[in-house]
Amino acid sequence: MLDVRRLRLLHELKIRGTLAEVADAMQYSPSSVSQQLTLLEKEAGVELLRKAGRRVQLTPQAEILVAHTAALLETLERAETELAASLSMVTGTVRLAVFQSAALALLPDFLSIMRKEYPEVRVEMTQREPETALYETWARDFDLVVAEQYPGHAAPHHSGLDRVTLTSDAIRLATPPVGLGGETVATLADTASMPWVMEPRGAASRHWAEQACRSAGFEPDVRYETADLQAQIRLIESGNAVALMPDLVWTGRTRTVQLLDLPGLPERTVFTSTRTAGRIHPAILACREVLERVAAAQQKDTEQRADG
Repeated sequence: MLDVRRLRLLHELKIRGTLAEVADAMQYSPSSVSQQLTLLEKEAGVELLRKAGRRVQLTPQAEILVAHTAALLETLERAETELAASLSMVTGTVRLAVFQSAALALLPDFLSIMRKEYPEVRVEMTQREPETALYETWARDFDLVVAEQYPGHAAPHHSGLDRVTLTSDAIRLATPPVGLGGETVATLADTASMPWVMEPRGAASRHWAEQACRSAGFEPDVRYETADLQAQIRLIESGNAVALMPDLVWTGRTRTVQLLDLPGLPERTVFTSTRTAGRIHPAILACREVLERVAAAQQKDTEQRADG
């Protein structure tokens, strides 16, 4: 009989690539992981790992076991989900990954409601960039992720993850309240000679912002890079930069910059994603319902303030 815990380590090695990363994810020492995989080879009676430079490579026989282990882990998650659904009380731990602007806008009200209405559910939140968080949710590091998708820039899809739209928000050009250097800004093209602040390369927002500027006929002068949107706002309101910003960043705070609509009124989509095997877990359902409630209330408030 093959040991399920050792099979899980082999599966993790397939996902993460190195013994050190498996050890870190599973909270083992690298030597312990190596020993357990050696024992699994003895149980299986075939070679599972081969040296490939400083790394190890899975043999075809190991790949067979990994495929069956993935199905086994999914079955176990479905069993846990159905067991939880059979109980009268919603309980459990939900490991939530969320990007910064969603964390600032949604998490305070979300956590307050969860604590009040679902006191037996423990929510553990970690800030992650969406692309990374989606992969890590697929890899079982998280149970639920709040992610984003920019127009014409599809977020990564992973087999076994669902996707439910949470909300959408407009993306606008943010400039200093009195103009940068006294210049009047009416369109995106007017910022061609101005300093920009953007997220680091690789972020979907960065790619989208650069493409928007190029479509307007110029290459943006990105002098400042930071993933911290609060820092971006300070650079803009202090007269040092311009940026493209989604409306969600203004939830719960006064708009201290000039915001200009872009051609076509582009919107960012915010969505939640979880593994399909666990999507009907009562704690996951509760988190999604509360997130949707908070997002809907904030969108209504934004529309009312815009009309006012």
